[in-house]
Amino acid sequence: MVSAPFQRALVIRGGALGDFILTLPVLNALREAAPSSRLEVLAYPGIAALAETSGLIDAFRSIEYGPLAGFFTRGTVLDPGLREYFASFDLIVSYLYDPDGVFAENLQNAGAKRVITGPHRPGESSHAIDQLAAPLTALGFPLAGRATRLALEPAAHGALTVALHPGSGSTAKNWPVEKWRQLAGQLLAANPELELAIIGGEADAAAVAALRGLDASRVVLWENLPLTELAARLAGARLYLGHDTGVSHLAAAAGVPSLLLFGPSDPGVWAPPHEHVRVLRAPEGSLPNLPVATVLAALARFREGPRLATGHQSPEDEK
Repeated sequence: MVSAPFQRALVIRGGALGDFILTLPVLNALREAAPSSRLEVLAYPGIAALAETSGLIDAFRSIEYGPLAGFFTRGTVLDPGLREYFASFDLIVSYLYDPDGVFAENLQNAGAKRVITGPHRPGESSHAIDQLAAPLTALGFPLAGRATRLALEPAAHGALTVALHPGSGSTAKNWPVEKWRQLAGQLLAANPELELAIIGGEADAAAVAALRGLDASRVVLWENLPLTELAARLAGARLYLGHDTGVSHLAAAAGVPSLLLFGPSDPGVWAPPHEHVRVLRAPEGSLPNLPVATVLAALARFREGPRLATGHQSPEDEK
């Protein structure tokens, strides 16, 4: 009988939603390598809950714990509770920013059996998932797949629901709000049964505000939802349209057919690798140069979802 490569493993992942979703294939690979072993995550609770509810991990602990800061300083007295916690793992994979290796050194000082470090922020050399998975190569763990899905119970929607996320944390990644409004208005006018769900968070207030004046009976707002609830709602939607954002990675992991508008960022590095995801790259990498008609036509080509009537179908769509 071959023994498991580890009995207890911990993945430490800071960063925002997209960073965590891109790390799901790492969690899946570890789970596949040792199905009966315990796998935990140290991360932001609202994000880590996505992996727990999907069965990718057994438990998580919050990374927002003050005494953890002591592990980034040499010669300090390490928190006894954290020492005991880290010592309980025979494998720790850390993606925290640790340029001098102090954090990894203190993990070992605390009694961690084996510590592997991965990139805090992937570069532009290859797809981000492949870079994040590189530490597994040293362990002999192959990726079980790059397009990891979350196990979700889709929320029921009362209409043909298309989810729109018109914002992001970067102005350069945003399609202009007036174009979002034009697109939403044309979709509603051409599709009487359509319902639009507008996704918004703290960084999306201006974009969401621009869409508030649309037909209130057919537009719902999904604002500041817990991520597990947002994921379930996305899983029940028919289509998703968004930018290069963490929510777009969540939509892909939730399984909804997704059209993503990319501007300056490289989809070869940052786009979700799922088969149900399509990327529309803006001319010259500038999203203001992307016409509304082009986006409508791309939405109409989604054969996995509804054939939205936009008036811009190509001859191929009419076959």
